[in-house]
Amino acid sequence: MTRRTFLSKTSSPRTNFSQPRHCSTSNRVSMPSVLLLLTDAPSYRHASPSGPWPWMDFRNVDVTTAVRNVPIDRSWRGYPQNLFKNWTHGQVDRSQMLKKCLKNHSSTIYWLDVLDNGEFATPDMKSKDRTNGAHVSKVTTTNQDMFWEMLQREVTQRPGHIRVRSLFVDDLTSPMLRMLGTTYNIEPFFFTSSINWIPSRYQEALSHQKGDHITITLPFVRTSPTPPYPRSPQSLPKTDNQINTQAPLHISDDDELFIDLLAIHMVRDVNTSTIISYHPESTSISSAKRLHSLMQLVGDSVYWQHIFSKSKDPTFLLLALLWYALYAWDESLEALYNHIMPLESDVLTESRVEHTRDLHSLQAYLLNYESLLHGVQVSVSFIEKTPNPAMESEVFFDEQRKTSDELMKKECDNLLNEIDRLQKRREMLGKHLKNVMDLAFANVNIRDSASMRQVTYLTMIFLPASLIASVFGMNVKEINPGSLETTVRYMQITIALTAFTFYVVVTLQTHTSFHERGATLSFWSRFERLLRVILNKEIKKDPPTKQHCLQWGGEEQKQ
Repeated sequence: MTRRTFLSKTSSPRTNFSQPRHCSTSNRVSMPSVLLLLTDAPSYRHASPSGPWPWMDFRNVDVTTAVRNVPIDRSWRGYPQNLFKNWTHGQVDRSQMLKKCLKNHSSTIYWLDVLDNGEFATPDMKSKDRTNGAHVSKVTTTNQDMFWEMLQREVTQRPGHIRVRSLFVDDLTSPMLRMLGTTYNIEPFFFTSSINWIPSRYQEALSHQKGDHITITLPFVRTSPTPPYPRSPQSLPKTDNQINTQAPLHISDDDELFIDLLAIHMVRDVNTSTIISYHPESTSISSAKRLHSLMQLVGDSVYWQHIFSKSKDPTFLLLALLWYALYAWDESLEALYNHIMPLESDVLTESRVEHTRDLHSLQAYLLNYESLLHGVQVSVSFIEKTPNPAMESEVFFDEQRKTSDELMKKECDNLLNEIDRLQKRREMLGKHLKNVMDLAFANVNIRDSASMRQVTYLTMIFLPASLIASVFGMNVKEINPGSLETTVRYMQITIALTAFTFYVVVTLQTHTSFHERGATLSFWSRFERLLRVILNKEIKKDPPTKQHCLQWGGEEQKQ
């Protein structure tokens, strides 16, 4: 049977290679997985430019530091202060958008064009590194000034037949961040949200009939092969009793589910548009090369070729990028379904307490996936409700705008329908998992009941002996000569206390069969009803005569 394991922060590291089916697999965490394991909670308040205090420390607010009298470097090296003066050095340091890029020594860009006729092409960017191809630019500290000059020519001298140019960036360096931000006038929020894995979606720099900027930062779940080698306990992070849903979820010996990131910034313009796709520095995350290759295949699709030939809106390329996240979600839920289904047979055959902990951990992951899947739906709705202002230009005819709007609504509806199907499937998995959890708890309760029954049998064996010991320990004359009390006195007191206790319990209850619920009866009225019920039961022992029935009914009417 395939081994099914879970990963949570409760896992304890092991040094051995073999593991039972439901034990922890924290020693299987790869280096990129450890990176995700330590990811902090996203700071959603810093996700969009609408927040007036980006990455400001509210515990130490100094108005004097907000005055921008310091000299600013107007070149690309002065980004973001050269374009956005409200971003002080302290705010940039707190966002860590430059600090987290320092460990990268080189950055690679994969270029892709969509032409006006709807065809896809890889441009020749005059790359000095011919080993990577003409559509690949590898930028280091030695050639960054040369790349800056090429980037300026790309913007000012871009051919007019290019509808949208895409840049897929791998291993973002600090100079590359500054050059891209300065060249395309990108809000720093795109880089801070992407680098810190903060889900965001917003529109800025809106200019009717000209264009705008839109940003989508979308975490999603996808499958990945499990690393074939175990991790040593020394390289693992310290664990506690919390469940870290940001960590990869191992579902088999060969696959694991982990959180990936789709970070896209799009500059929409009347003449030509630009898409920048950022990819975190991790071998487990979708690389720029992988997404670049997949987008090339979109150009070979007959369906999408028809869309790009009928509509001039470059936003459709952004929709095609969202389909990548949708494919990953569908594959992940399919793998999760194949993982959860056999759990029921495991619970039936192996009723262990470890099952409940593992199932609770899996339930926590499903709850987190619900939030992430909702983010995909919101992103698609955002694109549908944020039309391209460049399409309002006089360059486009009314018929073109109408056709583009109809296609956009149709494709967004297709995405939303698929997302709704995925949400229902996730709900089904949650319900099935709850059913398995109930089954596990039922098995545990049955086993506990059997143990209690054995304890009860053991108690019954010693009950007669305990009773005899209590009787012989009574301080009465018949058993212990010389005592003051007798067995008759003991029986009198016992019967009296038992009757009094029974009376108090029955008469003081708010709802019993002796009186109606909420009835305001006095103490003696309750006692009278209790006696009447007892007498009535005695009368019913003999067949009642007609005279008795009439007499009893008359008394009831009088009362």
